[in-house]
Amino acid sequence: MQSLTITWYPTLISPPRLDLYPLRQIAASSVLSSPTAGNKRRGMTSRRESASLKSLASRRTSTGDDDDGYCTLVDFAGNGGGGREGTTVGDDLVVLLYHLQHACKRIASLVASPFNSSLGKLSVNSSSGSDRDAPKPLDIVSNDIILSSLRNSGKVAVMASEEDDSPTWIKDDGPYVVVVDPLDGSRNIDASIPTGTIFGIYNRLVELDHLPVEEKAELNSLQRGNRLVASGYVLYSSATILCVSLGSGTHAFTLDHSTGEFVLTHQNIKIPTRGQIYSVNDARYFDWPEGLRKYIDTVRQGKGQNPKKYSARYICSLVADLHRTLLYGGVAMNPRDHLRLVYEGNPLAFLVEQAGGKASDGKREILSIQPVKLHQRLPLFLGSVEDVAELESYGDVQQTVNPGYEV
Repeated sequence: MQSLTITWYPTLISPPRLDLYPLRQIAASSVLSSPTAGNKRRGMTSRRESASLKSLASRRTSTGDDDDGYCTLVDFAGNGGGGREGTTVGDDLVVLLYHLQHACKRIASLVASPFNSSLGKLSVNSSSGSDRDAPKPLDIVSNDIILSSLRNSGKVAVMASEEDDSPTWIKDDGPYVVVVDPLDGSRNIDASIPTGTIFGIYNRLVELDHLPVEEKAELNSLQRGNRLVASGYVLYSSATILCVSLGSGTHAFTLDHSTGEFVLTHQNIKIPTRGQIYSVNDARYFDWPEGLRKYIDTVRQGKGQNPKKYSARYICSLVADLHRTLLYGGVAMNPRDHLRLVYEGNPLAFLVEQAGGKASDGKREILSIQPVKLHQRLPLFLGSVEDVAELESYGDVQQTVNPGYEV
């Protein structure tokens, strides 16, 4: 199996200085020790990766007062992931994040390729009675890319994917559980509308190790969102942006194509306490409950708690709509039982709350809900604290009429 290493590629093109965060502003130094692996081959791979990580971190921290010094995702995670000085996230998580970002770079290239159109137009049959969306080949290829990267990391016990009916057990002693929607919004690719990858990372529940593989794989994947160690999304758009939280705030990194690195461009994102935008498919207005219709009518007339009239912005791409909401405030929503709690609701709710926002199903906090099945669906309301709280105050905001829209 081909091992993966990190290589620093010098370039004559200086990275843009606007909104880039020098590593010296994040931490004074980076300390990474060699992670242990479960078998000899994995151990050799992990040691090579750790050495590469150390070398890269050393070169990045040696920038001193160089104005062109900037912080990459690996730098950031190795220096505590945005936590207080002296805190660490652990070498295992740094290695896992490296492999995840590598997979997302491959997916970004695939999505932007002129040869993906034939993939996007074909569909495959999902199993009968499944709660999954019928996948397209691009979804499946993305799923395979992520699974391969997680296997190569040696740090993952089980992966649960929106594209699979059941979780995939990878490694008995892998410390982490990864849940993922490999390519959200893939039906938009033909129209060049943004798409995204969503992921969440949990600790493996060692108390379940004695159970049969299928049982412990599912139970590990059905953890509540408030047990997340990290979560993130990657937005494939005019720029490729990886937004992540390691439990100490929400931070965004933009892919620099001249170096192949995700560079820190939005440190410690704070969603405004109130915005002026709502994001929802209001073509379904007449299927909504009275409370939701009343809320939308009120805020767009400027008669709500905010006297300004709200504007509608709706891309029909969950990652893109949420990314705008994180930056500008407001609320992004899907009021019907459509979005998956495990693969979309929990990871995105974790990011929103780490950014100071609020995540709800209209009645309960998303992160407090115990999943009962892998592809469980629910309404989802994400955004500014005051906007989501105002929406909840209207009571009846969950859409129960679900005619099964065809897109």
